[in-house]
Amino acid sequence: MKPYTQSQVIENSSAAHQTLWYAAFALVILALGHTISNLVRTLPAISSDVVAADLAVSAGDVAAMTGFYHLAFAAGQIPVGVALDRYSVKSVATVLLALIAVGSMFAALVQGPLSFAVTQAMLGLGCSGMLLCPLTYAARTTEPRQFALWSAVILAVGNSGMIISASPMAWLIEQFGWRVAYGLPAVLALAVVAVVQLVIKPVAPATQVPANVWLEIKEVGSIGLSPALRSVMILAFVSFAVMIGVRGVWGGPWLMDAKNMSRLGAGNVLLALTLMLITMPMVVGLIEKRIGRPHLILTVGHILAGVALILLPAGANGGLVATMLGTQELSPLYDTTLIIAFGMMISVQPLLFALCRAAVSSQHAGKALSAVNLVFLLALPSFRDYLPRLRRSLA
Repeated sequence: MKPYTQSQVIENSSAAHQTLWYAAFALVILALGHTISNLVRTLPAISSDVVAADLAVSAGDVAAMTGFYHLAFAAGQIPVGVALDRYSVKSVATVLLALIAVGSMFAALVQGPLSFAVTQAMLGLGCSGMLLCPLTYAARTTEPRQFALWSAVILAVGNSGMIISASPMAWLIEQFGWRVAYGLPAVLALAVVAVVQLVIKPVAPATQVPANVWLEIKEVGSIGLSPALRSVMILAFVSFAVMIGVRGVWGGPWLMDAKNMSRLGAGNVLLALTLMLITMPMVVGLIEKRIGRPHLILTVGHILAGVALILLPAGANGGLVATMLGTQELSPLYDTTLIIAFGMMISVQPLLFALCRAAVSSQHAGKALSAVNLVFLLALPSFRDYLPRLRRSLA
């Protein structure tokens, strides 16, 4: 065999770099769908009062109507996972992004609570695959040992939607109204669709999929309950619920009520937490790529995140740590430090997707990842409250 010439080595290296850059660009473009999903999911939290006033309903009714988003999001997990294993990621992402665009435009035009609820269901179904699409694309186009890093990049890009839905969206609503705010996801979705059509190559499953779609739907449950993924599913059940509970529900009230911080001060702390959720997953991915041992990293990260949460009330009025240090309660800096530390530690979550990917072949990646995503959602306490809330609203 003839040795490679210097020009051939340079050519091969250049081709490898081009392939790497294309893969990174394609995944970031698809991950922007997850950014839009996070924006849409958190938009009602800062617009419910003005939506309620415009539609002549209570803020509680608006909250109940947005429950249709979460129900449709959950209902879409298994069908989207099956579709991703039967068709190309490009085609599935295109359909879902188009549904988001249509749902957002309709949401900006609704005149009553029923039509608002319908648009929320449309948005939930469209957003249900916005994380699964880039993850499945990564599972089919990258090496398994690199999947942890790529999934971290995808989550980092997607979590940036939490920042957009905070102060920028609040300003947009104040200046132009909530209908314009709901129109923004439509514009973003159409822009991403256009780029997807131009740059994403259709990547279908590696092997022929079964003809019976119902067998594949049942297979999602079989994969999720398999011994290889049992530990992943158990940890996923608590991991995402804790993160969303702190970031979206509990963190702000704790800082304002227990520590007497201003709304702006609490918002700044949650912004710092969000920045950790954006940047740290990539750091965790690089660490895992260098040392391996994802199970150990996941265990240590979740234990330390749990310790940070246990220490939070211990520094409040009459708490154990405050008492040991001879003071009534510790300053808000104590809580800020622990919340940021929690964000750093809980950012090991992308390794759950990496372990899921490693346990199945690429042809079943969509179904396996949808099983993890469904467990994430079903663990949310707020999700379990939506059914009785919806019944009261429609009564």
